[in-house]
Formats: sequence, structure tokens, C-alpha cells
Amino acid sequence: MNKKLTVEIISFLLIAVMLGSVACVKDSCKQKHTYTYYEPVYKTKVEVRANIKSNPARSIENPGKIYTLGKYIFLNEVDKGIHVIDNVNPSQPRNIFFIDIPGNMDIAVKGNTLYADLYTDLVALDISNPASVKVDKIIDGVFPYRNYGNGFVQGATGDQIIIDWVKKEITVTADCDQQGWFWNRADVFMAASSSSPAQSSSASPIGAGGSMARFTIMNDRLYTVSTTDLDVFNISNSRDPQHTNTINIGWNIETIYPFRDKLFIGSQSGMFIFNAANADAPVVAGQFNHARSCDPVVADDDYAYVTLRSGTQCQGFSNQLDIVKLNNFSNAELKGTYPMTNPHGLSKDGDLLFICDGEAGLKVYNAANVMDLKLINEVNNAATYDVIAMNKIALVVAKDGLYQYSYANLPNIRLLSKISVTK
Repeated sequence: MNKKLTVEIISFLLIAVMLGSVACVKDSCKQKHTYTYYEPVYKTKVEVRANIKSNPARSIENPGKIYTLGKYIFLNEVDKGIHVIDNVNPSQPRNIFFIDIPGNMDIAVKGNTLYADLYTDLVALDISNPASVKVDKIIDGVFPYRNYGNGFVQGATGDQIIIDWVKKEITVTADCDQQGWFWNRADVFMAASSSSPAQSSSASPIGAGGSMARFTIMNDRLYTVSTTDLDVFNISNSRDPQHTNTINIGWNIETIYPFRDKLFIGSQSGMFIFNAANADAPVVAGQFNHARSCDPVVADDDYAYVTLRSGTQCQGFSNQLDIVKLNNFSNAELKGTYPMTNPHGLSKDGDLLFICDGEAGLKVYNAANVMDLKLINEVNNAATYDVIAMNKIALVVAKDGLYQYSYANLPNIRLLSKISVTK
């Protein structure tokens, strides 16, 4: 046999053996992946509704929307319920009760009736005695597009309701060339990290809500917004709300704010102004468009104040305050823009404008001249979310708790109290 040919054959065989060995190693290569996931805890609808009452106070863990009326503060615990806080002494607020309402995100109060969402349902509660809250009425399925936490949509589980999520971990063994992570069960929410599932006095019988609210009350109507719709409830008999209308607005609706007979509705692409002279059938009176961004809004007689912020959900890049001249509402006109860090909720008390600027804290401006806002003071010890400023006290919801500040002496805003979040 030709010596050169023999060498070539031997070399070919050696290479084939080596490739076969590599293939065998590759085929047997395994690696472990550890995933964090959240598994829902269910109760029946009957059990959940029976537990909507004044239960013992619990620690604040994930604060959301805020509402105040008289001596009480109602603070949403995201997707869990409502903390009832006795605020007769703002320097020493007392967390006194917790109302278990799974899926709760929003609150509004008129007189002795509190309105709240329970996932897709509206609940009306008698709070005349906060120590013994009672259900007056539940309207089923009035918020049909409401998702569960993290965008999770409940599957076919009969009359069961998600009341909590339990954090778990699982370790799986997979081939080395298997990429990414997945979980093929429809009843769990997967997470790549260990973060939890998402996200003062008044003589008026209608309380005050923050600018991040999706519920608001004006006269004898409760107005709520979903991501697409404006819903109207007649609450002239506060204990017996009647759903009277659903008005499609568009997409990515976020917040609602009342002023006189107008509703200012913030969306990720602009601000809508609705005339509610006909309380059950509000109509669009004006609109102001802006770049895609999250968009809370408050207003006074002449101007609307709109904060735009960047964020994963909003997919925008603007972080600023826009001041919009209302011009009889039909022809809104941008009058000024001020840069911000990451603004969220805001509140106005006379010429004072309070802005929760995310990690940059609470900022207070003199807004007497909207073309030349003057920063009076800032408190940057917390990542702020929403604020209600009235009667010289600012209630501030922050990542680490509920703060109350006295602004009776503006150059020296003073911390009155803090109820801390329990991690």
C-alpha cells in the first residue's frame, strides 16, 4: 500500500475518533439551572368575600395608592388590601386595621363609603365604624380587563381567587446547549431574580386621592379608568353604586384627576380633558399630546401640570414636568418644560407645587409664575411615589414607607412621622 495513502487514512481515522469523542462529550454534557418562581395561593370567592372586614393591622410591605378623609388615611397594599391609619395626630399616626381585598389597587371614599377594586370586581364598604367594616355591595366583573400581578392572567379555576404568591425555587438539569429559561406551567409566574411580584383633615364628605389614582369621585359619581375605558358609577346612594356607563378612551390610560366639572385623564401618549357637565356621559373637551411616557396630571383653573417619566412599562425616555395652558380646555398649549430626574405623582396647594421625583425625593416649587418655577425646598431621603398636600401637611408615599411633612414653614419642611415598610 502506498505509504502516503496509509498515513492519510490513519490521520482521517484519528480525526474521526476525536470528533466522535467530542460529540459524545457534548451529548453527555449537562448543567444545572436554578429558577425563582412565584406560585399563586387561592381561596374561593366565598372565603375571600367573607374576609373583607376590619382585620388586625399588618405591616406595610408594598405601599401603593393613597386616599385621605377626615382623620383617616387609607393606604393600598398592592394586590392585598387597605391599611386603615388613624391620623388624628400626624406626628403619631396609628396603623389600626387592615381590610383584606385581594387584587386591590385603587381606593376612593365618599362619606362613610369606601370604594375599592377586587381584581375585576367593584366593592363598596361601610366604614362608618372602621373597627367593623362591612360590605355593602359588590359589582361583579365590571373591570374585565384587569390582570393579576405581573401581567399574569388567571386560568380556568372556577370561583377561585388569587390571594397571595409564594416564592419558590426549582433546580433543573438540562443539556449544555439548551439556552434561556422557561417554565411550562400556566399557573406560576417565573422570575429571573428574587424580587417580589409586582408594583390630612378635610371637611368635605369626599376625600382626596393622589395623582397616581385610577379612581376618583366628583359630586355623586365615581369615575374609574382602566387601560382603555372610563367607567361611570352613580353613587347618589353611596351604599348602592350603579354602573351607568363605559366610555372607550383609547389605549394606555393611566390616571384620572378631577377639577371642578372636568376630568383630566393621563395616558402614555397624552392628556385627555373630559367635560363632565353631563355626569353620566362625559365628553372630550380637549387633548394635549406628548412623547410616549408615563403621565400623572393635576390641574387648577388655568393650567395642567403633567409629569413625564421614563420606565420599562412606559417605554419612554422623557423625565420632565410639562405645564399646559388650558385655554378654555379645547386648545391646550404647552407653556413650559422643566427637567426632572424620574417624576411620579404630584400635588398642588395654592401656588405650591409638590413633585415626587423618584430617587431624587420630594421637591417643592413656587408655581405662581409658571414660566419661572422656583425651587423652594427638596427632601431627598426617600424614593418618592405619590403625594397629597393639603392643610400644611404633605402625605408622601415612598418606597420605604409613608411620610408626613409639615410645610407650615417652607424653608424648613419638617418631618412629622414615618411608618416604615417592612422588608
